[in-house]
Order: sequence, then structure tokens, then C-alpha cells
Amino acid sequence: MPLDPASPLARLIDGPLRSGRIVWIGLRPARRAAMLVVEEAGFDPELGLIGDHYSSRTGGARHVTLIQAEHLAAIASHLGRNALTPEGLRRNIVVAGINLAALKGRRFRLGSAVLEATGECHPCSRMEDILGPGGYNAVRGHGGITARVLEAGTARNGAALEREKLA
Repeated sequence: MPLDPASPLARLIDGPLRSGRIVWIGLRPARRAAMLVVEEAGFDPELGLIGDHYSSRTGGARHVTLIQAEHLAAIASHLGRNALTPEGLRRNIVVAGINLAALKGRRFRLGSAVLEATGECHPCSRMEDILGPGGYNAVRGHGGITARVLEAGTARNGAALEREKLA
């Protein structure tokens, strides 16, 4: 059952949300290839994240993957480590200062591009290989979100991530 837009919960969900900012961008040029760290990325509604091999393979639902920098620290902690680099999780964009769960089903601006959150980005079995024993469970609930590109644009490190206002 859809949420009544006039309900107190709907007003809270649509309430103020602090903007975030991009702190890392990575492309996966080929399956299982090392991540290519870039300062700026292009987004296209047909191709998804330009230069990422995965972008157009899912009909757009997973054009881009995003994770919170704050969750990298949580995953590292679950693994008994002091830190974790983004490359190991194979997400495209790391952001800080925003709760990505608050973007569920919403449009957001990332630099000059407009995207829409399409779901959670669950860990895959490779997390055991990449992060070691317990890697899969360490990422559960902290894997970030998937998004599709709605409007073309570019984003670079330091660019804002802002939720679009409802029409």
C-alpha cells in the first residue's frame, strides 16, 4: 500500500536532507578488471556511467552504484580493520555527508547529472574473495544504492549530491 502523502511519516521522509559530496569516483572498465580511479565522470541516460562496462547491461536499473564513505568505516570495523579502500567494494561513487537510504525511489542531482535511486546494492559472493572471510556479511546492509541516469551530465570529486524536490 502506498504511503499517504499527507501522513506525518510522509512529511518526515520528504523533510530536510543535508546534501552530500562526492569523495571518490571509480570505473570498472571490464569484468573483474581493476577499478580505474578518476576525478570526473560522465553520465548518459542510454549508456549510464560512461566508461564503466556494467552501465548498460541491466536496462538502466544499475547504471551507477553509490556507497557512503561512512559505511566504508563500518565495513572495515566489521572486518577488524582500521580502513577499507573503495576499490575493493567495486562501487562507482563514494559520497560523504548524506544518508543514501533517504534517496529511496527519489531523483537526485549528482554534479550536473540527474539520477534516480533504483534499489539497494547488495554484496555479491566476490566479497569473500576480495575482503576475506566474513566479507559478504560485513557488507550486508552497508552496500549502498543503485541508480539509473535520467539526465546527462558530469560530476567530479567534491561535487554535490542533492535530492531533487518532489513535483
